[in-house]
Formats: sequence, structure tokens, C-alpha cells
Amino acid sequence: MDGWLVMAFDSTQQALRAEMLLEYAEVDIDLCPTPKEITAGCALSIRFPGHALGAVREIIVSETVEIRGIYSPSAMGYDNIKL
Repeated sequence: MDGWLVMAFDSTQQALRAEMLLEYAEVDIDLCPTPKEITAGCALSIRFPGHALGAVREIIVSETVEIRGIYSPSAMGYDNIKL
């Protein structure tokens, strides 16, 4: 998958925890404001390259990080990617 994906959270604590875990795993990420098209309880999201989705999914599942979802930009806003 090409381009950037956005991972949204319901709590800042989970966003910061995910940031730490992904940086430790050397996944290329950016902390960014949650896009207004995505309804989430946290104003912080993490952007990462689409090719890293497998590694991100593995870390999220193995470390039981609570996320709102992972989204792909689309013409109408953002589409939720099923994990």
C-alpha cells in the first residue's frame, strides 16, 4: 500500500504509547493532529507509510494498544482499514 496512513486513538495515553513502541521498532512515523474527518477521542494521531502497515498491525496487536482505527486518505475524506 502506497502513501501515508493515519492511526487514530481514543486517548492521548494510547497515542503516546503507540508512538514509543513504533519508534522503538524503527517504524517511520509522524505525530500529527487527528484529521477533522476522523471522529476520535484524542486530538493526536500517528501517520506512517502504507508499506509499514504489517509491522504496525503486529505491534498494535502484540502490545494490545487501543486504537480507534487506521485510515487511508480518499476522495471523500478517510476510509477505515479493517484490521
